[in-house]
Amino acid sequence: MEQKKVWFVTGASKGLGLSIVKQLLAKGFPVAATSRSVDALSKAVGSDNNFLPLSVELTSEKSVAAAVDATVDKFGRIDVVVNNAGYGLAGAIEELTDEESRENFNVNVFGVLNVIRKALPYLRKQGSGHIINISSIAGFIGTFPGFGIYCATKFALDGLTEALSTEVKPLGIHTTIVGPGYFRTNFLASDSLVTPKNVIEEYANVREAQHTHQNAYNGNQPGDPEKGAAAIIRIAEEQQPPLHLFLGEDAYNLAYSKMEAIKNELESWKELTVSTGIEA
Repeated sequence: MEQKKVWFVTGASKGLGLSIVKQLLAKGFPVAATSRSVDALSKAVGSDNNFLPLSVELTSEKSVAAAVDATVDKFGRIDVVVNNAGYGLAGAIEELTDEESRENFNVNVFGVLNVIRKALPYLRKQGSGHIINISSIAGFIGTFPGFGIYCATKFALDGLTEALSTEVKPLGIHTTIVGPGYFRTNFLASDSLVTPKNVIEEYANVREAQHTHQNAYNGNQPGDPEKGAAAIIRIAEEQQPPLHLFLGEDAYNLAYSKMEAIKNELESWKELTVSTGIEA
């Protein structure tokens, strides 16, 4: 009988991460899951012999290494890594302090890098595995006023994941970027969406976007997190999983709008673009 894959999921005490963990356990998969609060995680998930709750500070390499090692100690291996932890940051580029901006990168990018670096030695040794990085449609299209730094973290995550895919594919390791649109989780709630300490009133469009996300969008997102979680679990069973997986009709439409806009600009400015070569 084939052994079920062992999953390692970060940011699992709420939202999409929690849905993934619960569905995996219901299917009998061994799951290690992380949160800053192991008590909140255990309470949200409940008890299960296949469940290993871990308190982890993702910005600490030592903390991440201990969690990955504990997973292998308990389950004997690690097969699917889901980097789900992260948070939103709203605010105009000028408004956000260096500290606010860097902290968003520390969690959304460098926290993911910590997990990847600590998991890869095990995956390399096995010659198999799947790293799934939960990005956002905001990692593909950045025209969201007030979300420039958040978009930058997700663009960074998309870029490093694309490069990672080429590095680890010859080692038998798959890589997927998941780009969700708006899903009905608590992502837009005050404990997941950080707002700027220093507000500049001239940025009326930023305030409008922030207000819309926190009020009109929050609780009315079209995406079903249970269906999103099921889609992520499904691709881990594919022999050739996608590098890019957009989730939600809104994400699908936004991605196409970005591609069409780039195509139109490429053609409009083609003469200037191709005129910069050195002539023989």
